[in-house]
Amino acid sequence: MTKQSSSFSIVRLRAQFIKEVFSVLRDPRSRMVIFAPPLLQLLIFAFAATLEVSNVELAVYNQDSGRWSQELVMRLDHADFVSNIHYVGKSSDLQRLINEGKVIAGIQVPIDFSRQITAGASGQLQVLIDGRRSNSGQITFGYLSAIVADISAEVQAEQSQITPVVVRHWFNPNLNYRWFIVPGLSGILAFFSALMITSLSIARERELGTFDQLLVSPTSTAEIIISKSLPALAIGTLLGLLMIAAAVFLFQIPFSGSFWLLLISIVLFILSVVGIGLMISAISSTQQQAILGAFAIGVPAVLMSGFATPVENMPMILQALAQAIPLTHFLVIVQGSFLKALTPSDILANVWPLLVIAVVSLTLATLFVRRRLE
Repeated sequence: MTKQSSSFSIVRLRAQFIKEVFSVLRDPRSRMVIFAPPLLQLLIFAFAATLEVSNVELAVYNQDSGRWSQELVMRLDHADFVSNIHYVGKSSDLQRLINEGKVIAGIQVPIDFSRQITAGASGQLQVLIDGRRSNSGQITFGYLSAIVADISAEVQAEQSQITPVVVRHWFNPNLNYRWFIVPGLSGILAFFSALMITSLSIARERELGTFDQLLVSPTSTAEIIISKSLPALAIGTLLGLLMIAAAVFLFQIPFSGSFWLLLISIVLFILSVVGIGLMISAISSTQQQAILGAFAIGVPAVLMSGFATPVENMPMILQALAQAIPLTHFLVIVQGSFLKALTPSDILANVWPLLVIAVVSLTLATLFVRRRLE
């Protein structure tokens, strides 16, 4: 069946838009699904998605009775990330405790550790890490290395009367992980919300049988695309702003950028996601297929966006593919707006890819919908 082309009509577009808004918001359960989960996920993930390591247990086999080995043990005992230290009398006990999963790391202090420190060396320790918890183990090893480095710096300062180097962390002085996590989560949750809303839009009508009415109506393809896009654009933008407000007022994360530039970026970001969602919805026959398609696109997009691992660390082909993901560019904008006060030129450098992605995705979505209407 071929749909007859018709001229663009504001009246029909308004009617289609109102129908789309009512179909999304008239059901109380739908309203709860759209607004409640993203806000709850922001609160939960802000505490759960931590890159810090705490409450770890260590095992220590100290063969040195010198001053600096005692200083090391004392600092480990008072370290914030350590909950308990198991003191053992032989190296085999270190391996046993790690094998049993009771400790994440075992530290063997050699008999000449204090002498090495006094002689100006860094002081070498044998550290056994539980490889089954590789990420936490590596972070723990970094903490341990920092403690040993601090001791070595103090010894050298005492011997040479040189003031130890003072490290200052730019943009995030206290290394508060929520200052990094929460702005990124606002982009990710807004991304999934807008993607799910638009992915279900056409698939819902096809499953309910109302899509056939569009085939015989005078509504043009452009009107259908706009009417499907505007509600998701409005809801996604509102959710993004709510989560950014939560980051500022609830989590007390300093916002140093331009709100209006961030608002423009959010609108273009959601618009690009809407185009991707409409393409998924146009090729899906049921809502279940649309949901699966949204997750098939969304999960890899989050993993490749640079939220968890830097894009620069990926293979070149994945770096190129990451540039086609709108979340990649929006994370740079939203995180930089909070911590770095990005200049307008820096924001523009990430806004124009969002505009290109939005134009391409909406154009492809129009072609897919037109093919469905024929």
